[in-house]
Formats: sequence, structure tokens, C-alpha cells
Amino acid sequence: MNSDSIQRLREIVRRLRAPGGCPWDREQTHASLKPHLLEECYELLEAIDTGNNDHLREELGDLLLQVMLHAQIAAEEGRFSLDDIAGELADKLVRRHPHVFGENRLPDSDAVLRQWDQLKQEEKVERRSALDGVPPHLPALARAQKVQAKAARIGFDWPDAAGALAKVQEELAEVAGATAAELEGEVSDLLFAVVNYARKRKVDAEQALLSATRKFSRRFHAVEGLARARGLDARSLRLDQLDALWDEVKARDEARGIGEGEPGAG
Repeated sequence: MNSDSIQRLREIVRRLRAPGGCPWDREQTHASLKPHLLEECYELLEAIDTGNNDHLREELGDLLLQVMLHAQIAAEEGRFSLDDIAGELADKLVRRHPHVFGENRLPDSDAVLRQWDQLKQEEKVERRSALDGVPPHLPALARAQKVQAKAARIGFDWPDAAGALAKVQEELAEVAGATAAELEGEVSDLLFAVVNYARKRKVDAEQALLSATRKFSRRFHAVEGLARARGLDARSLRLDQLDALWDEVKARDEARGIGEGEPGAG
């Protein structure tokens, strides 16, 4: 996108928010746009997973619109502008990358992350805890992984994945022996331990669970379709009958080389 396109987009958004513009756009505030921003982020994640360039370009545009709207709202109130946003971001990127824009060469991405955290800490002196700065609105799995990663950067971490896996097994045993009153707490400990193991193995827990849920949903829809094709109502079938249909779908997927390792009913 060239500068002319950015300027055209800026003018369109300004007109949408101006008197005589779009009633919906004129009503929006930073707060009212929050759910739309979140929705666009998730739609962008889906587009990335599909690998479709047209879909990805469209969703990136939708996310850019959210940025433009927030910038326009702030500009109308004389607080800051799109240029201020871009300028501050550019300054921060240069400041946080002295290994690119300066002489401090670094050997790998781990060293880059350590430097980034150090520079960020120096800039944000108001943050006293290593855990400060974790967005409270992150989904639960993503927030757990972020908290664990921040703790790990000051050395509070398992030395390897084996320790994290042993903790998962320990927590699983505690879930199995939990009373009804203890169950929620023990399940939460198990989930936290699983996220920790995923992090140690460099697996994004949030995306992994989303992927597993999509796979399960696709196969379950296929089970329902197979039942309908045979004149059956999936809702009236016994578990063993549903399991048999699931195994058919699973075998078909595996023969096609898709969906290996997908969790399911059996």
C-alpha cells in the first residue's frame, strides 16, 4: 500500500466520522470498538491459517480500519493522530533493535528477546514485577503462557521440558484423586501445567487448542453427514454407534493424509 492509498483511507474514515457521515461510525468510541477489534483479530488469525492471500489481505485491511478509527477518534479530540502513532512506533522499533540500527550484533532470536525485555524494562520504570504488562484480556491459555514466559525470563522455569511433563503427570494424578470440592482447583492446576509443557516444547497452547477444536468440529460434522447419508439421526444413536462412525471418518482422513493425531471419541 503506497502513501496515496493511506491518505485516501484516512480521508474516507474522516468523512465517515464527520457531520453528515455514517451514523454508526459517528457513534463509535474507543470502548465501543473493543469487541470489533477483538473479532477482527480472530478473523485475521483464521485467514492466516487458511493460507488464502485474498482472505488474508481483506482481514488485514479490516484490522487496519480499526486502527484508523481509533486514530481518527483521538485526532478529533486533539489527543493524538495517525502520524503520532506511526512515528512513535517507528522510534520504538529503532530503539528496541540496536542490533540492527546500531553496532550491537546479536547471535540469535533468544538473545534478541532478552535484549528486548531489558530495553523494555528500562523504558517502563513503573513496572516493578516481572509479570507486569501481561494484558488482562488475553484468552486464558494465551495469558497463562505469557505469564509463564515472563517468569522464565528471570530464571523461574523448568530447566527442560521433562520437568514440565513430570508436573503435568503429577497434576493429572491429583485431578484423578480430587474430591468434588477440590476438582476445579486441581483441573486449573493441570491446565496450567499443560500450557507450561507446551511452552517448553515451543507450542502455542492457544493456537493448538483452537486447531484441535477445529479438527474435532470438522470430524463431528462428517459423522453427522455420514449418519444422514445412511438414513440415521445422529442424535438418536448410541455412543458405540457414534464411535463406529467416528472411526470411519478418522480412517478416511488418515487415508487422505489429513487430521493425524486429532483427538476424538475413540
